[in-house]
Amino acid sequence: MEAAKFLSDAALRPWLDELATKHALVVPRREGDAIVFAPYDPAKPLDLSRDATIPPKNPVFPACEELMRYSYAKNPENPAQAGLTLEPLVPMGSTVVFGGRPCGARGFTIFDRVYLTQRIRDPYYGARRESTAYVTLACSDTGNTCFCHWVGSSPSDTTGSDVLLTPVAGGYVAEAVTEKGSDLLKSTHMADAGGREKEALAAKSKALEALEAAPDLGPAPKSLLAVFDDQDFWVDMSAKCISCGACTYLCPTCYCFNITDEVRGLDGSRLRTWDNCMSHQYTMEASGHNPRPTKAHRLKNRVGHKFSYYPDIHGGVIACCGCGRCIKSCPVGVDIREIVLASIERATAKPQE
Repeated sequence: MEAAKFLSDAALRPWLDELATKHALVVPRREGDAIVFAPYDPAKPLDLSRDATIPPKNPVFPACEELMRYSYAKNPENPAQAGLTLEPLVPMGSTVVFGGRPCGARGFTIFDRVYLTQRIRDPYYGARRESTAYVTLACSDTGNTCFCHWVGSSPSDTTGSDVLLTPVAGGYVAEAVTEKGSDLLKSTHMADAGGREKEALAAKSKALEALEAAPDLGPAPKSLLAVFDDQDFWVDMSAKCISCGACTYLCPTCYCFNITDEVRGLDGSRLRTWDNCMSHQYTMEASGHNPRPTKAHRLKNRVGHKFSYYPDIHGGVIACCGCGRCIKSCPVGVDIREIVLASIERATAKPQE
């Protein structure tokens, strides 16, 4: 790996300009009250003031993705027969996502265990994942909805990132995490770190120390199973929820999708779009039966998957990066942390006489 580099504030824009000549470059920009990831435009300002409102998920797992196109051609000698032509649309080209936070990039490690396994490999996700590099910005401060340290992470976690930038006086200390990241730092705009690593380390420690002590979530998987059939508990936890789905659409680790076909005469496209487990239609069956008929059932599934079912399958790894977007952007203040802790308290409480 490359030794740590220094990227000055003055060299940031020229470096981004250079990256944009070689890759599709995505950066955080302000749109109204939100900060979103958008294609780099040298004429528009960046916004690195805080973590983006949306996660940096779209470049690897788009909200809507055309998987293939198909067409039917009738046999002129036998109109009852038709041939089928398929055109897979595996994504091409490389992308660099700049300016996200470590929690957002770490979210893809949750996807990888599902879509890139020895038994199953999603070619669309795999192609995008391999061709996308994440340059993340270590958090210098934290908010009251941040809880990355609850799930084994930190404000400067490198897991899932290719380059980690840590703010220091006059710029950033740049550390390569992967070979892709090392290649990105081979630029004339990067200088020697010049001993700034100590300043970067102090900044990382300060951000971590600013977080309140994390509770032990070790009992969570079993506790959530213990309250699985406690419908009163889930009705209480979901009382405020309005099933808007903001928590799922803004989550860096939600990976559910739906497949639909759009048909135009003899031609069509197959689309993959994000699905939302808080929607009443999420598990609706063709018969009209829904095994999760209420928001209490759906919230139980969402929280249980992240903190119980997924950890049980994947060696204890929690399917949550602790970014806090689902808390911060919930219009009615549903807090997933409170639900997990309440399940532990409920499961461990002594039975009433």
